[in-house]
Amino acid sequence: MLGVPRGGVIVAAPVADRIAGELDVALARKIGAPRNPELAIGAVGELGDPFLATEIIGSLGLTDDYVAAATEQARGELVRRAALYRGDRSPPQIAGRVVIVVDDGIATGATLQATLQAVRSQSPAKLVCAVPVGPPSSVADLTSHVDAMVCPLQPRWFRAVGEWYETFGQTSDSEVIAVLGRFA
Repeated sequence: MLGVPRGGVIVAAPVADRIAGELDVALARKIGAPRNPELAIGAVGELGDPFLATEIIGSLGLTDDYVAAATEQARGELVRRAALYRGDRSPPQIAGRVVIVVDDGIATGATLQATLQAVRSQSPAKLVCAVPVGPPSSVADLTSHVDAMVCPLQPRWFRAVGEWYETFGQTSDSEVIAVLGRFA
């Protein structure tokens, strides 16, 4: 089981406990738009090519140089997070295994798509994506990238992942590290 930090690790932990599975992180990083870093123009996973939202990039008139620089900045953050979350542990072995990628929800799906592409590039026997909530259009877009999709809540009127939780505080790196430490 691979949790997408930070919230996805917290959501994945009780499932991994329940099935007596392993838990690690599936790292990906959003590539943000200039002056609006929360707007994903794409995302990059630990391995593989970045996922780029070409329609958004075109509509914003972004240059190839900006996209390349923002992608490299995101890759640098992935290296930092891998060292932070894993320490000296090796990345999980994916090839030939059933892998469940868990996140706390889907908004646009860009980061999760990059994550799934990176995991798929490592040849899992079966790739499953499990999230509690996401808009039907984003869930449908991601379904083609996995062998199975589990998303029980697909509200027609979706604005943000956090609105579907009673408590949706910012998960800290230390919380993620503590949860991963239980499975090391």
